[in-house]
Amino acid sequence: MQRASRTPAKSQDTPPTPTFFSGTSGWAYPSWKPDFYPKDVRPRDFLASYASRLNSVEVNYTFRALPTTEQIEGWLAATPADFRFTFKAPQRITHIKRLRDCEEPLLAFLDAIEPARKAKKLGLIFFQLPPNFKADVDRLADFLKLRALRRKGLRVSFEFRHESWFTEATYDALRSRDAALCVSESDELITPDVTTASFRSYRLRRSGGYSDAEIDRVAHRFNALVPQSETFVYLRHEELPTGPLSAARLLERMLVLQSKGAA
Repeated sequence: MQRASRTPAKSQDTPPTPTFFSGTSGWAYPSWKPDFYPKDVRPRDFLASYASRLNSVEVNYTFRALPTTEQIEGWLAATPADFRFTFKAPQRITHIKRLRDCEEPLLAFLDAIEPARKAKKLGLIFFQLPPNFKADVDRLADFLKLRALRRKGLRVSFEFRHESWFTEATYDALRSRDAALCVSESDELITPDVTTASFRSYRLRRSGGYSDAEIDRVAHRFNALVPQSETFVYLRHEELPTGPLSAARLLERMLVLQSKGAA
């Protein structure tokens, strides 16, 4: 199967086209065999197999534990140069300290994933706030000013799961630091599709997955965004291979649409 990871080729005189990235929130699922993974693939080769069909992954592992350098290097070695890792921020930052007094754990987190940044395989830094965390724009603004977030190449995305955050004050705070509002679609809440950064962040989390017709509509929607900015889209991970199969269909459909646009 052809990898749908790159935009159509351009002449050397044409600036590179921003890229579309699609994946799921994890890859270590034996139950994805044989529909997504080949039936004979070994668990240690899951990521390489995943990266042969998708070009990004949201790493939820970092929500509960920091990866070792050996782990990170293994992930980098298993994926091609155009693959991107989006890392979920530790719960100590988002759920325990709730963005307050957390420069130390933030530094530890960023240091742990530094090899991905140096390898130019870093997608987004994803901060998912708990559903009971109501809007506190001043706290958000203070957090965004932390020196640790000024490292070159860092792009941050925030998913707010309480509707009180969906205000112009929040959007202005994000825009002031080129931070993305993660547009999340779930059974409980749908985030307004508001642009706050030079890149875009989406999570498609509806239970039951998405039909081929729905994936086609989503692809047309994202195809209109890709010329404007890099777009990262992650589908729901679960024991069934619904998520990765949908993400692969989305990426393949995007390749077709982009090829038509370049013709």
